[in-house]
Amino acid sequence: MPGATVQLPKRFLLKEDISMDQIKKLQQIIDNTDNIVFFGGAGVSTESGIPDFRSKDGLYNQKYDYPPETILSHDFYVNEKEVFFRFYRDKIIGFEARPNKAHIKLAELEQAGKLRAVVTQNIDGLHQAAGSKKVLELHGGVSRNYCEACGSLYDVEHMKKEGLPRCGCGGFVKPDVVLYGEMLDNDVMEEAVGFISNADVLIIGGTSLVVYPAAGLIRYFRGSKLVMINRDITGQEGEADLVIKGSIGEVLGEIRVN
Repeated sequence: MPGATVQLPKRFLLKEDISMDQIKKLQQIIDNTDNIVFFGGAGVSTESGIPDFRSKDGLYNQKYDYPPETILSHDFYVNEKEVFFRFYRDKIIGFEARPNKAHIKLAELEQAGKLRAVVTQNIDGLHQAAGSKKVLELHGGVSRNYCEACGSLYDVEHMKKEGLPRCGCGGFVKPDVVLYGEMLDNDVMEEAVGFISNADVLIIGGTSLVVYPAAGLIRYFRGSKLVMINRDITGQEGEADLVIKGSIGEVLGEIRVN
């Protein structure tokens, strides 16, 4: 109920610049609604060991013969498949990642009837692995792969094999992810807009809010509380009711699910 005392877990460990007061405010926001939408980016998965793109240790700041943004483009996929798939196996699906505290807490919030949907820019499938059911993957997912010739479906293990992934019919198997130069799925975008525009609380976490059109989804929010949780400054904090600078896993890990 509004104004109720917020009780925190007895074992309360915080890192970085996260304060107990910020956690209390977030707990109260979550306690007072059953209509939350979470919008997340690469920072949600870095704590599972998956590198992001733009941080100091991200893919954009590592050295390759081509920039990652070039390799992960539609034109490069069409014209340089061997290089594309070497990079894809090494840097996109070459990780044995597990859901972290953020993924797990979001799944718990959904199961408790508090969270309506997860809208994610990530393609790793860790939200589903943690138990989340309503996950809108704006950029697709690595777990789905299809033959460009006949449409047959393949799992991610098929894509880890050396060489070019082929279907039994001889066609190339393409990851169901949105490459640079490709359009986002319009149905997924419309569903994401619907959830965000009808949400009471929008929690944004682990995203720099610089990749459009996905980052533009924030403008559809008309609810009562906007929360931003991120290690770095995004430039849009002025619009938020609560800003927490720090690890998304550390923050959500402290939240109690009623």
